[in-house]
Amino acid sequence: MPRSALAAFAAAVSPSHAPAFPLSAAGIRTEVLSGLTVALALVPEAVAFAFVAGVHPLVGLYAAFLVGLITALIGGRPGMISGATGALAVVMVSLVAAHGVEYLFATVVLMGLIQIAAGLLKLGKFIRLVPHPVMLGFVNGLAIVIGLAQLEHFRLPDGQGGHAWLSGGPLATMLALVIATMAIIWVMPRLTRAIPAPLAGIGIVAALVIGFGIEVPRVGDLASIQGGLPSFHVPAVPLNWQTFEIILPYSVILAAIGLIESLLTLNLVGEITGKRGGASQECVAQGVANTVTGFFGGMGGCAMIGQSMINVTSGGRTRLAAVAAALFLLSFILFAAPLIEEIPLAALVGVMFMVVIGTFAWQSFRVLMKVPATDAVVIVLVTAITVATDLATAVVAGVIVSALAYAWQNAKRIHATIRETEDGAKVYAVEGPLFFGSTDGFGELFTPEADPDRVIVDFAASRVADQSALAAIEALAARYEALGKTLSLRHLSRDCHRLLNRAGQLMIDSDDDPEYGIAVDYDVKAGAFGAAH
Repeated sequence: MPRSALAAFAAAVSPSHAPAFPLSAAGIRTEVLSGLTVALALVPEAVAFAFVAGVHPLVGLYAAFLVGLITALIGGRPGMISGATGALAVVMVSLVAAHGVEYLFATVVLMGLIQIAAGLLKLGKFIRLVPHPVMLGFVNGLAIVIGLAQLEHFRLPDGQGGHAWLSGGPLATMLALVIATMAIIWVMPRLTRAIPAPLAGIGIVAALVIGFGIEVPRVGDLASIQGGLPSFHVPAVPLNWQTFEIILPYSVILAAIGLIESLLTLNLVGEITGKRGGASQECVAQGVANTVTGFFGGMGGCAMIGQSMINVTSGGRTRLAAVAAALFLLSFILFAAPLIEEIPLAALVGVMFMVVIGTFAWQSFRVLMKVPATDAVVIVLVTAITVATDLATAVVAGVIVSALAYAWQNAKRIHATIRETEDGAKVYAVEGPLFFGSTDGFGELFTPEADPDRVIVDFAASRVADQSALAAIEALAARYEALGKTLSLRHLSRDCHRLLNRAGQLMIDSDDDPEYGIAVDYDVKAGAFGAAH
């Protein structure tokens, strides 16, 4: 399963001594070094996603700093890393192309406000409705997306406005350095855990490249990361209804994608760190971060599963690591740009490939052969849609398919045991839930023409779930009423009884049995839902 796989990967490459906090000197070192590792990995990602969105690289870097810092301070799960993400960038590109970057800033502000509202309304709790097959597909799909994103670093500008793939010697050198980085990350925990393995991989490979003057693509080949402090800036857009109509659809989509990715990442990180809860708090934190980012020239963001995995596998367990990552990133922009721009992309690609290997749930290939066919379809579907479109679409599709499959399985459970009482009444003891999916099957259980004058429907082993169920009961009552026969309901649970009472005239008043210790029959009067017409 994806969570256990991630936990196993974390245990394999993270410090064997899970930091015992409050922080000791060793714990602080682990957290800070973890933050440094994350910050180094954030630089090319933020720059690349800025290019995807069609904005200046600093717009992506400022978003990574601000969103990362604010969510680190007030987010719902210590250990998570947030920043500019590709899932949001692919939605932003059309807005920027059509209306410009100022409309993007306004959209990010509104996106943040929507996320704050979702948090205050406690909507984050609904992430628990995401089934496990969807989580499995999400993990696999996101791992593939992260891996595919690294392939862009094997291309360089061709001087004519396009990009060309590396080939020959440069490609061989790039691949050799990537493999070397991955090997260092794999071996390092077996030698020492004093330094996070990803940081060691980046440092050693960077030292080799810089020391020997090896010609390979470097961070500076993407873009310069030199800049100043982000400054407060009110988006320069007209404050009118037309602007609202332009930015609202994008804001809603971005807010949904951001929250879904953040909450799913929150669950996965929680499995590794042993934490629970915090979903609504994370919604508010993401909203505050994006609202602030929009006013400081950032492109917005959400949780990043790749960087979060780097953090937790490097030993980051508290807010200190994420705060350190954000502050290191800012220091890179302000002071250390020339040095950071010399880091070979191969080292960072190697780190991300190790994240892909650790994130992908390899055992899902075996699981596919053992789980129900519907669950297998959901796993593959969510994985494919995540890669082809975006995470939000994939999760929504997966949840819908899972819900329909669940409804269908429950719809087939409806059946009845028939017996007769001493006074000649016929009793249908219904088993299985009565809801929109099982109403047709429910109606087919009865034979009004052949039944006696009094029929009792016993719901001791059933539940009346929704309006469709009420309409089905009324339609059944109308069939018996048309034949001059009486239909009564028996053994209603408290919730079913309340539901039927709220239907108004559906139930005729009768003596109630508050504890349902004995069988109480309720007569049914047709007409409340118009089902008989």
